[in-house]
Amino acid sequence: METIKISTAQNVDIDYEVAGLGERIVARIIDLGGFILLYIIAVILMLVASISRSETLIIVLVVLYAVIFLFYDLVCEIFMDGQTFGKKIMKIKVISLDGGQPTFGQYLMRWIFRIVDFGVFFGWGVVALICVASSKNHQRLGDMLARTTLIKTVPRTQIENVAFNVNLPEDYQPVFKEVIHLNDGAVELIYEVLTGFYQTGNPQLIYSMAGKIKEYITPAIPEGMNDLQFLETVMKDYNYLTATSAL
Repeated sequence: METIKISTAQNVDIDYEVAGLGERIVARIIDLGGFILLYIIAVILMLVASISRSETLIIVLVVLYAVIFLFYDLVCEIFMDGQTFGKKIMKIKVISLDGGQPTFGQYLMRWIFRIVDFGVFFGWGVVALICVASSKNHQRLGDMLARTTLIKTVPRTQIENVAFNVNLPEDYQPVFKEVIHLNDGAVELIYEVLTGFYQTGNPQLIYSMAGKIKEYITPAIPEGMNDLQFLETVMKDYNYLTATSAL
């Protein structure tokens, strides 16, 4: 399993699993399959237009198809959180190497260099294949220049294997009620840190993340509770408080 270490805005290093060549190819094939379907529909409509001698409709269909084909990847990645429909099905997405959401400029750079990576027509993607197969972070040329890569969106550890994801008793009493003020991004980051610890046993992530959360919510820590227990309790409390507040 190949991973990439990305430093988040909270100065915590998180290992993300990099999308492999096979997943990228399948996502591309799915997207091209959609274009083939659109092409068939367009041909049928153009045949109907030719029968009715509507040259304007034929021109409109040709231009519309060309625009969709040309801007599909750029528009989808901007408005679908770094994914096209193919990437979404394959559960992979574009992410900036600085750990944040790619900017418009980064998406634009990836899109501009598609013509080099994949060729003028549907493209056999020789340049992209070589770059993705040989580069450290499985980046095509457009990714290298835009400082982006593709990661898997599926959690590295199945949810049932995570220690804090348990059915809490009805009489459960949250220890840190302040956690209700955490946002989803912070909670997801805690989840990633705990998942990384369960996989690697590296305590540095735990120490760093616990320190950041303590600074944010300034909780009263029970005597004898270590940083790992603190983060697990934060997750339990957050799950409980958000679940009960939704009732």
